[in-house]
Amino acid sequence: MSKIRGMRGFLASSIGVTCAAALALPLTPPAFAATARPVPAAEAARPAPHAGTPATTPSDRRAAEPSAAGSTQSLPLEPLTRDRATPSAPATEQGLPRRAVRHFSLVGVVWDDPDAELHGRVQVRTRTAGTGTWSGWQDVETHNADHAADPDTPERASGRVRGATAPLWVGDSDGVELRVRSESDDSAADSAGHTSGTRNLPAAPPLPSGLRLELVDPGEDDAASSGDEEEPRAAGGANAENSALTENSALTGTSAVAEASAVNADLAPFGATEIAALSRTETEQEYLALNAGELTERQLQAKPYVGPRPGIVTRRGWGANEGLRESGFRYTKKVKAAFVHHTASGNNYRCSQVPSLIRSIYRYHVKSMGWRDIGYNFLIDKCGKIYEGRAGGVAKPVLGAHTLGFNSNSMGIAVLGSYGATKPSKSAVKAVARLTAWKLGLYRVNPKGKTYLKSAGSNLHRKGKKVRLNVISGHRDGFKTECPGRKLYGKLGSARSKAARYQGR
Repeated sequence: MSKIRGMRGFLASSIGVTCAAALALPLTPPAFAATARPVPAAEAARPAPHAGTPATTPSDRRAAEPSAAGSTQSLPLEPLTRDRATPSAPATEQGLPRRAVRHFSLVGVVWDDPDAELHGRVQVRTRTAGTGTWSGWQDVETHNADHAADPDTPERASGRVRGATAPLWVGDSDGVELRVRSESDDSAADSAGHTSGTRNLPAAPPLPSGLRLELVDPGEDDAASSGDEEEPRAAGGANAENSALTENSALTGTSAVAEASAVNADLAPFGATEIAALSRTETEQEYLALNAGELTERQLQAKPYVGPRPGIVTRRGWGANEGLRESGFRYTKKVKAAFVHHTASGNNYRCSQVPSLIRSIYRYHVKSMGWRDIGYNFLIDKCGKIYEGRAGGVAKPVLGAHTLGFNSNSMGIAVLGSYGATKPSKSAVKAVARLTAWKLGLYRVNPKGKTYLKSAGSNLHRKGKKVRLNVISGHRDGFKTECPGRKLYGKLGSARSKAARYQGR
């Protein structure tokens, strides 16, 4: 009780008006740091990893010890081949031989320079925990630089950001093998069978420096785990374009939980795991309440074009460790457009695993890639469930890191999976329409319309250019990329039409 009374005093001084609500919220335990505590009995009961081939080294045996829940193993890559003629030249193939490791569920590769590109192929094999079965080689999406904070923003200039592949979900695993091969674009096309005949191909470019394999264990849902919350990182620097930043930059993990929940207090009870769906009438009443001080008399009298609010799983609902992210929130001015993405993390997940998948992506974005929080504003699974992404409030214009060059005045929606060759589910497309009908409606935007956004600089639109875009656009409309995949991109017309209908247009 004395600890609770001490926390009550701290919260009253640090977050003011949210203190009473914070005390009503059960203290949310953390996802644990990689080596921060002894392994509890529940984790020690995990089956030991199966014997590796070849025999494990002492360092492999240490890595194979039971994992602390919610952790990241970061393993430096080794040269796999060298040019015999110039043995001192950088290796064009790096990786890791087959080895036993602590439990993990998601993989990715990072490197030092966020502006460097990995030209080549990344492939991984993993061993399923419990059965000892090794997967075949799986490709990891290498072109991921287009998912990032805008140039010249504090998040981009923090000094923590790294280059990275997209993450790949592999499920509970305890063994790994990796190979990264440098390839010129022409040789990659040849290997894919796009050209024929004999010709001189350009030399493969060097691989980026500082390559590391990231193995992410999502840990348990915070509501079911125990221990001390990680300290949230202090915010770095002033925000560009007058985006707001909350004052308290050194909140404890507990108050970070309160902070993340308080920003949705107008929509759901404090500490809620889900924001409930509303009817059209209830949504219109909510719209008028949220915009009471901004609407003209004419707008107050007119029928609002806003879709019924869908149900949204909150960060607390998917078990976010609020101590991982940077403290405070950053906002842009408004929401004029929605960019649709796919996570390129594979489709081999069950909908019951989605909280773990999102916790893994969150940890990868923050701990491995160096971002202030998960990059997307919302995530949608293949069963059509919608999840809150970056903290700051689902109805607010939270500044994300999803579409390099166009994060301002927009929101990013990521459909979990890879949709280059796989069709998105009807449920997922419907969820995109329902979410955009509501969120864009709050800002009086027609989902079937066009809008102008000013580019902050991308490989498709120069910095400062005003670009005319669909209000609901694919990531590839703002950046030269395959995202959100050909099959999902082809469904955006349907999503626009459905969203407009949900708004009553």
